[in-house]
Amino acid sequence: MTTCAIGVFDSGVGGLSVLHHIRRILPGERLIYIADSAHVPYGDKSPHYIEQRSAALTRFLISQGADAIVIACNTATAAAAAGLRQQFDLPIIGMEPAVKPAVAATKSGVIGVLATTGTLESARFAALLERYAGEVGIVTQGCPGLVEQVELGELHGAKTRDLIARYTGPLLARGADTLILGCTHYPFLAPLIREVVGEDIMLVDTGAAVARHLKSRLLTELPDHPTCRVETRPTELFFTSGDTTQASRIMSLLWGEDISAQPLPHAFANG
Repeated sequence: MTTCAIGVFDSGVGGLSVLHHIRRILPGERLIYIADSAHVPYGDKSPHYIEQRSAALTRFLISQGADAIVIACNTATAAAAAGLRQQFDLPIIGMEPAVKPAVAATKSGVIGVLATTGTLESARFAALLERYAGEVGIVTQGCPGLVEQVELGELHGAKTRDLIARYTGPLLARGADTLILGCTHYPFLAPLIREVVGEDIMLVDTGAAVARHLKSRLLTELPDHPTCRVETRPTELFFTSGDTTQASRIMSLLWGEDISAQPLPHAFANG
């Protein structure tokens, strides 16, 4: 029986946090993941640069048979989602910081957003803030260095803890009782963030919601593909524009199984 192939990309390995949710909700689909680690992080790149990278990665995923694309990166969604939807005729699902569920969860009326500079400075995020500004107080914090710590697999070390304390401290001081993990890398740091901020602070990310939205889009737009009917062993393919040995090691750590990352072809790795 035919299944869908889902293409997923991120600036690096952070999008694996979204891929975990996709695998849970779509257990029978073929997943193709790209870590664009030669260009990580996207947060300090120009929108034009990110648009070019996103288009190149999407072309590669389509060449591999992808029926739908998930942009597992808040910064790339803000910079490139609209353009990709104009260029490519297939479902393209993006990310955005989970302000709506955070608004529902907060008791103090103050929400903190941890994100990359690229996400916080985007027009898309500004519009999102404006939509909810009358309901709650939203304070934001750029987090330089956190993506790089995840890319190194440094999920528990002293440097990572110090960065988390530095970035969450001002948000908690402003009264935030709910923190939005506004980058797909950050859920891998959730256990350490929890240690730093305590049990009373709600942590919110959007991976599960994105997976549910993807499933809905597939059922609506690709009805000939029977999602979630497992008749063959599910498969995952992993590619990287960076060092394959390093990527395989970090991806295996984050995915929870041994992974052998393949090199992204040169035309797409630098296109």
